[in-house]
Amino acid sequence: MKLRPLGDKVVIKQFEAEETTKSGIVLPSQSKEKPQQATVIAVGPGGMVDGKEVKMMVKEGDNVIYSKYAGSEVKIDGEEFIIIKQNDILAVVED
Repeated sequence: MKLRPLGDKVVIKQFEAEETTKSGIVLPSQSKEKPQQATVIAVGPGGMVDGKEVKMMVKEGDNVIYSKYAGSEVKIDGEEFIIIKQNDILAVVED
């Protein structure tokens, strides 16, 4: 199944939470903080959204940092995704 976002929405897949700290301490699953970094899976067409022209600034495959409480979590075919608005993306991570 493939997700096709509408308007200014972006589908992202969150990076996995770290299981150990830099000093080697293993974290139990409930204390792991979810990362705010994800990979863009699909991008909506943009266009007119709420009476304003929206140009999409991200593309599939981009690694992004997004707002902590943004979006809606969905589970499709056993995989978890987050659907967010483009303006909830704070930055694109470049090499």
